[in-house]
Amino acid sequence: MQLQQAVLSLVLMTMVFAVALELRTSDFARVFAMPRNIAIGLLPQFVWLPVATWLITLALDLPAATEAAMLLVACCPGGSLSNVVTHWGRGDTAYSVSLSAVATVLAFVLTPFNFAWTMGANPTTRSFMQELMLSPVDIASSLLLLLGIPLLAGLWLRHRRPALADRWREPLGRFGLIALLLFIVIGLIRERHLLNTAILLPFVIVVAHNALGLVLGWITGILFGLGIAQRRAITVEAGMQNSGLALGIIALQFGSDLGMVIIASLWGIWHIVSGMSLAFLWRQFDARSGV
Repeated sequence: MQLQQAVLSLVLMTMVFAVALELRTSDFARVFAMPRNIAIGLLPQFVWLPVATWLITLALDLPAATEAAMLLVACCPGGSLSNVVTHWGRGDTAYSVSLSAVATVLAFVLTPFNFAWTMGANPTTRSFMQELMLSPVDIASSLLLLLGIPLLAGLWLRHRRPALADRWREPLGRFGLIALLLFIVIGLIRERHLLNTAILLPFVIVVAHNALGLVLGWITGILFGLGIAQRRAITVEAGMQNSGLALGIIALQFGSDLGMVIIASLWGIWHIVSGMSLAFLWRQFDARSGV
């Protein structure tokens, strides 16, 4: 189990490092150029989805591990593939990159904060967390390891050796994504004797939860009067949560609890399917509209 945790942590750190190699000061500078739009784009990720997920877990009588995993995924920032999917779906890629950059930095504070209050405000998950004797500090320490160190290392290399960063970012990004997907698939296969028909309910939960994130992102863009390209970017950012980060936290702080791992793993696979499908539909819509 410790070897699996170490491998997963290294894979996730590689993915974050590869993402950081792509970031430039201009990505963060857009925050000051369009602070309103950045703030709007962060609402679905750090406000609407965590709150909506918390309300859903209160309304449904689900296992504690399932509810905890739903809350953890909802409290994580957007995933590393969101920029690629936004670009392919003809959304505002520059806006998406800036949202991802800011969300990753804010996640150091907002992810443990949101996870702590949503878990604590739900009697089922509060008992679950108390049994494990976890605190927001534990979650923050995992974020420092999985996000902070590789993010700072990648930004430093981008600043000091930009040519080297350009050579490394794509191979490392591909390696990290493929390794994570393999880790998820192999893990599910190894536990197949525990899954069988029992995986149906978690799968339905993940599909519905992911759809909720996408819908909240799209509605937010409409309510605040954003253009179609920025609406698409927000939708993808809200629906493609960093389930890999959630898996890393589950491994480090929850002892790879199977109930939580199943939810986060299914998220890791399904959000790619839903994101790419949505991007395909947008491209088809643009083609028919002559855009």
